[in-house]
Amino acid sequence: MSTEKSSLHTRNLHRDPYDFDQLISCVPELKHYVFVNKYQTETINFSIPEAVKLLNKALLLHFYNVKSWDIPDTNLCPPIPGRADYIHYIADLLAENRTDIPAGNSITGLDIGTGANLVYPLLAHGSYGWKMLGTDINQASLENAQRILDHNQDLSPVIQLKKQSDPNHIFRNIIESGNRFTFSMCNPPFHDSEESALKGNLRKTKNIRKSKPQKALLNFGGQQSELWCEGGEIAFITKMIEESVLYSSQVLWFTCLVSKKDNLHKLTTFLKKVNAIDVKTVDMAQGQKVSRMLAWTFIPQKDRKDWF
Repeated sequence: MSTEKSSLHTRNLHRDPYDFDQLISCVPELKHYVFVNKYQTETINFSIPEAVKLLNKALLLHFYNVKSWDIPDTNLCPPIPGRADYIHYIADLLAENRTDIPAGNSITGLDIGTGANLVYPLLAHGSYGWKMLGTDINQASLENAQRILDHNQDLSPVIQLKKQSDPNHIFRNIIESGNRFTFSMCNPPFHDSEESALKGNLRKTKNIRKSKPQKALLNFGGQQSELWCEGGEIAFITKMIEESVLYSSQVLWFTCLVSKKDNLHKLTTFLKKVNAIDVKTVDMAQGQKVSRMLAWTFIPQKDRKDWF
């Protein structure tokens, strides 16, 4: 019997078992992939890319009113419940020392590496009404993200896109003079090479299929910028911290996901070195995978209320 996903954030809309009748009513094609497993629970085979994509499509339509969501087979297909958790933990961060969670389009977020799926801006606006700017270095990804917005005209005033013209930079070329963001967020490339990314994909595929596949599945695909960068996660986030200093008065909270626990000590040590005033780490457990949200600010506590 399926139980509540208690590892997810308490406000996560996906803690309860999936109601497949409801989801199939949103996306009828999903019914071809739903079956009852040995625990007598309705589910899908998560090793089938099309099944995962249709599930996402249904979740985004049912819970967030996002219409006609789609991504190319070559791009990452994000797990919606886990992605939503990041949004809710950012909300907790913004609600610190307040009696409410700041909502509405006076809260502005910056999503670094928004990807073809645009998932974080969609969830952020759908959950709290926040205004979002999504950035990416990949033109094809931004074009697909724009197609999603074109199918959801109501989102055009509150979700914007911007290309990072220089892959060596993160905030530079994006944050302009006069811009203010309540927070930034990023799910950085994890691997340090294409070979490492492919090995990781094969491991994921093997874990789901309980067998030894010869090649990675498409739903564990992804463009280079989604999966790997030179120096891997630690190099990317270190660069992000370096650049955050230059925009320390224009972003209230900088945040980033950290997959490797061993990287946290180096990153928090570096944050002290650049004189971050406040540094927080939050564990985010999603099934068997544990990630962490690293957050830092250069804004003194007494001045933070001026951002809302």
